Amino acid sequence: MKVISKIAIVLSAVVLASCQNKSQPNYQFMPNMYESVGYETYQETGAFRNGKEGQLPAEGSIPRGFEVYEYENTLEDYALAKANLKSPLDSLSKEDNLKTGKELYNIYCAVCHGTKGNGQGILVEREKILGVPSYDDAGRAITVGSVYHVIHYGLNSMGSYANQLNQKERWQVAEYVMQLKQDLEK
Repeated sequence: MKVISKIAIVLSAVVLASCQNKSQPNYQFMPNMYESVGYETYQETGAFRNGKEGQLPAEGSIPRGFEVYEYENTLEDYALAKANLKSPLDSLSKEDNLKTGKELYNIYCAVCHGTKGNGQGILVEREKILGVPSYDDAGRAITVGSVYHVIHYGLNSMGSYANQLNQKERWQVAEYVMQLKQDLEK
């Protein structure tokens, strides 16, 4: 008798499940999760002008993590940076700074300037770019300030590396470049 009642329960469950109308969707408990409300990107509100452009930052605002560099991208400020700008890095950890500077230099700079700073990087050897000077050239009286300025803004065909390197990393690379210059002049 127990077996017959269990079979009857299973058969009734199968019959009830098969009688469900599958042409209509089930009830949605949270319909806003299934069918989201569509918003226009630049809809007419007070936040957008004429519905055509996004909000602009407030005048004089500084992005988070931005470090102010007081020299402009001019030849006059390049000369000022060359004469006045000194490295703020701690001299006690000079070996660590040079080690990090070497790693960053090999990643970003050596492809053009060469691992020794002699202007014979892999792109110069393959003649993809020409005219990369050596750090010990007679007319290249570079200082740590001028190297930092060039890394920050770029010069001639070299672009800026301010987006790839933060301020400390730029100083580490600049100090390593000065070390390469000293090694080439020996």
